[in-house]
Amino acid sequence: MSAAAVAPTRSVGRGGKSDFLHHPITRNVLPFLNGGAAGMIATSFIQPVDMVKVRIQLAGNQTVSAMKVTSDIIKQGKFLDLYSGLSAGLLRQAVYTTARMGFFGTFMNKISAKAKSENRAVTFGERTLAALSAGGLGAIMGNPADLTLIRMQSDGMRPLAERKNYTSVLNALRRISAEEGIKSLWNGCLPTVARAMALNFGQLAFYSESKARLAHYDFEKVFGSKKNAEVGRGIAASAVAGFFASFFSLPFDFVKTRLQKQTKGPDGKMPYKGSIDCAIKVAKEEGLLRFYRGFGTYYVRIAPHAMLTVLFADWFLKLTK
Repeated sequence: MSAAAVAPTRSVGRGGKSDFLHHPITRNVLPFLNGGAAGMIATSFIQPVDMVKVRIQLAGNQTVSAMKVTSDIIKQGKFLDLYSGLSAGLLRQAVYTTARMGFFGTFMNKISAKAKSENRAVTFGERTLAALSAGGLGAIMGNPADLTLIRMQSDGMRPLAERKNYTSVLNALRRISAEEGIKSLWNGCLPTVARAMALNFGQLAFYSESKARLAHYDFEKVFGSKKNAEVGRGIAASAVAGFFASFFSLPFDFVKTRLQKQTKGPDGKMPYKGSIDCAIKVAKEEGLLRFYRGFGTYYVRIAPHAMLTVLFADWFLKLTK
């Protein structure tokens, strides 16, 4: 009997692809996997910018620039410090972005199906609700990794005798849990959730809305082909999303960073009681514009990350259709 005769047959679905990709379970899981993979790839490119952003936010009343922070790190011969916390950043994306992108895709699929059955277009309000809900759920799940990332990135700013010298994200998670308790991993969760909802609103709602609106314009005349027009439309929509994601989320990111970095002082008390207390104290002591400190660096970090994430997610979606 030939090998061909005994070889198991593989069922084939639409377009000659294996039915595995079109199984209901696979279709429900793919938005999560695609989103997480897209976020992790984007983070690998953007991590040095994120490191500089955190250092600027934690500089207190000192006036520092992104160029100075970067040059100081490099002058000290610690170029790899720009990638401090990369393992935590990747873990954060594996949890947070997997959840928020996956939930958004799942919510939008249901919303789109409902709108189609009612013979109407999806509204911006529906996209907003999907983005806010997905962002909040993802942030709650990803807070431990987010807190660990901040701790690892800020550790180099401490005096040598006070540094924790975390060796990895797992080492940091274990030590923080042991020294401060499991609940401490959710410190700053409220501003983290608020930031995530604001970022998701700016990124996913505006990206989805922009793509829908740009679909009415003839990009083929500008880019010469349907394929190039689709790429151009995606880049334009992602650029819009990147700006609004940065603008809406920075104040929440600022408070989140301050809360997650804080540790008990000599008197045994935390500098801030919570997100509202932190926001009030910063506004009074440092001014309202302090919340937008480092906006340029934050934009350079968030906008490309937002753009790369949605573009990679779209690409993965096409590969797995």
